[in-house]
Amino acid sequence: MRFTYTEANLLPDDHEINVEYNQFLDTFGEEGNLIVLGVKDSSLFTPKNFKAWTSLSARLKTFEAVDITLSVGELQKLQKIKDSSSFALVPFVQDSILSEEILENYRYELFNKLPFYKGLVYSPNKMGVRTAVYLKKDIVNTALRRDFIVNDLIPAIDSFEDDTGITVHTSGMPYIRTLNAQNIIDEIGMFIGAALLVTSLIFFFFFRSFRATIISMVTVLIGVMWAFGILGLLRYEITVLTALIPPLIIVIGIPNCIFLINKYQQEIKLHGNQAKSLQRVIAKVGNATLMTNVTTASGFATFILTNSKLLSEFGIVASINIICIFLLSLFIIPIVYSYMKVPKTKHLKHLNKRWIGSFVDWMERMVREHRIAIFIASIVLLCGSIIGMYNIKISGSIIEDMPQSEPFFADIKFFEEEYEGIMPLEILVDTKRKKGVMKLATLKRMDELQEYLEEIPEFSKPLSVVDLVKYSKQAYYNGNPEYYQLPNSQERTFILSYAKNSAKNTNLLSSYVDTTGQYARITTFMKDTETERYDRLEEDVKAKIEKIFPSERYNVTLTGKALVFQKGTKYLVTNLVISLSLAILLIALFMAWMFRSVKMILVSLLPNLLPLIITAGLMGFLGVPIKPSTILVFSIAFGISVDDTIHFLAKYRQELIANNWKIKKSVYAALRETGVSMFYTSIVLFFGFSVFTISSFGGTVALGALVSITLVFAMLANLLLLPALLLSLEKEIANKKTFKKPALQILEAEDVPDEK
Repeated sequence: MRFTYTEANLLPDDHEINVEYNQFLDTFGEEGNLIVLGVKDSSLFTPKNFKAWTSLSARLKTFEAVDITLSVGELQKLQKIKDSSSFALVPFVQDSILSEEILENYRYELFNKLPFYKGLVYSPNKMGVRTAVYLKKDIVNTALRRDFIVNDLIPAIDSFEDDTGITVHTSGMPYIRTLNAQNIIDEIGMFIGAALLVTSLIFFFFFRSFRATIISMVTVLIGVMWAFGILGLLRYEITVLTALIPPLIIVIGIPNCIFLINKYQQEIKLHGNQAKSLQRVIAKVGNATLMTNVTTASGFATFILTNSKLLSEFGIVASINIICIFLLSLFIIPIVYSYMKVPKTKHLKHLNKRWIGSFVDWMERMVREHRIAIFIASIVLLCGSIIGMYNIKISGSIIEDMPQSEPFFADIKFFEEEYEGIMPLEILVDTKRKKGVMKLATLKRMDELQEYLEEIPEFSKPLSVVDLVKYSKQAYYNGNPEYYQLPNSQERTFILSYAKNSAKNTNLLSSYVDTTGQYARITTFMKDTETERYDRLEEDVKAKIEKIFPSERYNVTLTGKALVFQKGTKYLVTNLVISLSLAILLIALFMAWMFRSVKMILVSLLPNLLPLIITAGLMGFLGVPIKPSTILVFSIAFGISVDDTIHFLAKYRQELIANNWKIKKSVYAALRETGVSMFYTSIVLFFGFSVFTISSFGGTVALGALVSITLVFAMLANLLLLPALLLSLEKEIANKKTFKKPALQILEAEDVPDEK
């Protein structure tokens, strides 16, 4: 097994946005290699603390994973070299012995005379400073990144905080990704433990049998081990999605055990013949359970067709493991029970519980006497949910699902507030000719775009080669900050030659122009922004780019992680409709194969589509947005909720044949026999998925809560609406012509041989 060290890319590899992003990476290398350490404390500019801050940066620079660091104590200033057309970098802090007065002078100079470092080293409001730590680009997406952050960076920061009492805020994509991934790893064990505890307690409460509980738990634990094994065999990494599969297997596997054990005990109570009971369990419940697991697996399998690697891997592993847990249940439970003694009367007491009998009586009474009320309630819920659906928003926020109780989330908010953004947004400028970047016309166009970006509150101060040219002019005029601007046409020749030479000599901003001088990049950082606002910003920025850069002379591309994630979310929303439609189509085909009746397909789908619409309505009313995590809800819930329909209709068809096509008698008989198992499994699924609400990830919490709610509505729809529909439409759907011989053979009692 391997844990992921790369970021989740929700777009297909050949998507236009991905192609543009990869072109940018090919030109300038990995963009997400920056870690920032921020301090907002006036006591930093005291001799002891300032020395400790400088030492921290120097210490970090010694680690193999670090490329360069940029700290106040190590800053370099551009200085004009006399009798030469170039600049030299000289140390910003030149005194070896520091006093508070000297440090105050340095502080004033930094904040007021070095605009080049604004937003890079000191915050725009001039209240805080930060150290930039650039990791080597080849280790950013490897385990070495985690080792450095966990074993080197965090202890070094803790040591500084202990020595000085100053709080350090740490952020940057490598840091966030590492701690986020660690949270995923920590939660896998917590989810598995919680899912086992909750499902075993509910199981024991229903069956009051340690033996049945232990057999079921062992079965699902084997399924969990298989899930991890399949992840390893397929060489898939454990991501925030695939980490959900082991606890999902527990939650989905336990209902299989309930159906099989409940049927076994019902048969034992009926005739006491163990062999006949086990044969009927396999022949009757096994067939129906196979169909329910196939439909559940189909709900997950639709993610394979989304072209998103992240979702596709989740769909493959989940669907394979759902079939595996079915096979394990079908093999292990009958085999184990065949070696055990026949259950005694005390083990079957749960079948006679009064409250279960009362619940079944209530269902039958509702279906028998209050069908109109059921239909009216369904229509009211449907109309209200459709209104709610119009309020659903799409969220492309990267940090929204992150653990908000974790310290690193507070640090993200700190940098958003102080430095106006954390998510890198890149603009790639192709001048279509070598050395075209350093032409004054190009620099002026880039400067105009940067000024426009700086006015947008969601963006931080942009950084590009333009800033170096401005700094070169300031240095040429002996560091006067009033000259921090692009050269005019008279100054162009000698200032640009200085800037070119200083770029070579100082290596300053070398990563902002490629080696040929044809490509330049403008980097800004975005605040966490709502999708609708982001769309407007993107549209405005692109319009400004088209206005500033003529297409015949420039190719300008908007890219970066912020854009890729936003587009990935939209892509998934588009595919949600496709995957859900495919799930409905696949399950309709299974129904057609089972019942050979078009009318029965329509009747069976209605009670399963209504809960999905209700959930979508709730999302709109409660303000839960559509995002990568909540997108999963609909296909998962639909695939699982159809299970109850199949169990009910399989039994209903048996009763029709046994009762010579007497509809009412068959409906009530099917309701009584399957109602208990459906109730049991729905309760297990509700509490099983509720386990995900203990997660620190907002998306996982929403997933668990929404699936749980959907499954409760699905249970009620299948126990009340489905039988009501069958009774109301009895003439149209329940006759021998409509019900052709099913493709799925379910053995009747007389077909099962007695024990010899």
